Amino acid sequence: MSGNVLRYFAGGNTAKGFSHLYDSNLRGLNRVFILSGKSSLEKKILIHKLMNEWIGKNVNLEALHSPNDPDSLEGLIIRELGFGIVDGDFPREIGKEFVGDRWETVDLDVMSLSSLEVAAKKDIAQLTEKRGRALENAYQSYAAGLRVHDKWEKLYIDRMDFLKADEVTNRLVTKLFLKDSPRQDRTTKRRFLGAATPKGPVDFVDNITSGLEARYFLKGRAGTGKSTVLKKLVMEAEKRGYNLEIYHCGFDPASLDMVVVRELGWAVFDSTQPHEYFPSRRGDEVIDMYELAVAPGTDELYANEIAEIEGQYREQMDAGKNYLAEAKRINDRLESIYQDKLEHSLIDEIFYDIEKEIKLLAKD
Repeated sequence: MSGNVLRYFAGGNTAKGFSHLYDSNLRGLNRVFILSGKSSLEKKILIHKLMNEWIGKNVNLEALHSPNDPDSLEGLIIRELGFGIVDGDFPREIGKEFVGDRWETVDLDVMSLSSLEVAAKKDIAQLTEKRGRALENAYQSYAAGLRVHDKWEKLYIDRMDFLKADEVTNRLVTKLFLKDSPRQDRTTKRRFLGAATPKGPVDFVDNITSGLEARYFLKGRAGTGKSTVLKKLVMEAEKRGYNLEIYHCGFDPASLDMVVVRELGWAVFDSTQPHEYFPSRRGDEVIDMYELAVAPGTDELYANEIAEIEGQYREQMDAGKNYLAEAKRINDRLESIYQDKLEHSLIDEIFYDIEKEIKLLAKD
């Protein structure tokens, strides 16, 4: 029997800059390795080697994907063994909210910049500065996009029937919470449902909701109360003592995109662009906040304004994606410089040492 792999983002390129929820997912783990080093590629290689070693075995894995390279991992957690490993370098912040007694920083840098030629040092400094500017430009584009999005939301907020929205939420709460949880040690994990990446928006909705009996697809326009519904579900789940998975919006981290209570077998999530899904299996249900709580004819009334706002919004989103792609191209050039000076055999040594520790944890 093989375990499952849960895939998600714990960091994100957002309208508020780089946002991170790493500590929420590392909290409670006994043995955590925090990787440090100039080369992000070296850290990815190590994490992927460990992932490949344990995938298919009878343990559940959590794969933390990189928002700057979504096909790659920046972390791996084997929760039932109390084990985690994560890239801890900037812009991530690890251990700001919680640090365990057996958390250890592993420095993969055996190279010294002093061993590099003057030209290479100059290239590294220039490329690092350019990468930082590209990322900052991306964040500024997303911030501008959020300001446009706020105008989009206001059109619908002004036409919202909040009593009807409350009725929708109350009916959903009654349906989802038939009883309290008997547990006393409730936990909450905060993650991102998706991420802005150099490839555009990426999410793992199908993976996260795999195996759940019921999925509720929140539909509606911007500003129709989807995040508010989710926040009220969080409050109810906390009050009743359930373990929670809260997935924040990868664009506006103050907003929520999904709530999962696995004990009850359900997920409720914002199913609109850029993570738009439709019912595809038994137990799927649509809740359309526009149809249920917004004055009829709103789309038609503001058709011209909506078209203009949507165009401005898409322009900022595309600009942000292009800046992220530029930052990745620059980072790839940095990696090509680092690779010539790195001691690749070190990865194998560290891999075997960490793998040995994981096996000991599995025996306990």
